[in-house]
Amino acid sequence: MLPERYPYTHRHPYLPYTTMQPSLIAPKARSLPRGVYTPVVTLYKAGDTSQPVDHDAMYKQCQALVEAGMHGLVYLGTNGELALLTRNERREILATASRAIKEIPGRSNYPLVAGISAQSTHETILNANDAAEAGAKFALLLPPSYWAKALPPTAILSYYTEVADNSPIPIVIYNFPTVTAGIDLDSDQLTLLAEHPNISAVKLTCGNVGKLTRLTSKHSHEQFGVYGGSSDYLLPTLQAGGSGCVTGMGNIFPRSTAAVYDLWAEGKVEQAKRLQNVVANAEWACKKGITPTKYGAWYFLGRHIGLDQESTWEMRRPYLPADEKLKKWTVDTLGVLEDIEKNQLWETW
Repeated sequence: MLPERYPYTHRHPYLPYTTMQPSLIAPKARSLPRGVYTPVVTLYKAGDTSQPVDHDAMYKQCQALVEAGMHGLVYLGTNGELALLTRNERREILATASRAIKEIPGRSNYPLVAGISAQSTHETILNANDAAEAGAKFALLLPPSYWAKALPPTAILSYYTEVADNSPIPIVIYNFPTVTAGIDLDSDQLTLLAEHPNISAVKLTCGNVGKLTRLTSKHSHEQFGVYGGSSDYLLPTLQAGGSGCVTGMGNIFPRSTAAVYDLWAEGKVEQAKRLQNVVANAEWACKKGITPTKYGAWYFLGRHIGLDQESTWEMRRPYLPADEKLKKWTVDTLGVLEDIEKNQLWETW
């Protein structure tokens, strides 16, 4: 059973939660602000076979994304290659991002989210403390998954509870079964975890809109924010009561992806729908993996902000760069959004 701290929970975690009554939990002390977030890709020094992190490039990249209108940034997520980075590298990346944001006038409260995922509760708590010390305001957390068959729902719930109890910054649950050996938190489990005062939101990269709707039917944004895991269903997320999305597309076309949310928030639903249609088709390239996402980020963004070395944007080995066929397909697929991004055409629709 769950700890006594869950005052509204009187059910076993294996039993379904069928009530449609709104949640009675209190608003969180610190809610993840609404909007579109970019899971920032990690950049490496060109020409160096050991691929050290290029902090100068990441500083410039960070400021470009903020100034392009992104509502928040996520570092050390899946697109950020968390699993390929050392603990010191993670801390330094966050420190660079925090400094880059602070040095933009008027951005002192800008939401910086840090991936803290690890396989043990102990290491995850260490990562949470590192992230807070480096300047992150929220922590993004996958469930552990190395021995997935040895992790029943009670173990997963206890993991999130213990980390949240000990984290100096609020937790954002990250549900992405593809990278967690199929572990997929359902709406019952997420509803239980939402009751923790230091669990602020969830990112649903599972793409399950039904799950999203069940959660938003029970929780206000202030109680438990619900974010989609990509921008190709951002408008449906918002229409269902969700709070925004975290999307790799922000690395490539930050203005356009943020504009879908901005248009919707301004009540310009038809314009938002028209832009959403193009964004969804372009994002198909990102669905093919981090390699095409990073290649697209170099081709459509990096070359125009002074980060024109293609190898800077490659994945860390053993992952290989895109071949010529994938590069062409990526550019063709993403290209439907190029002119719209460059000229902000949605402003004239």
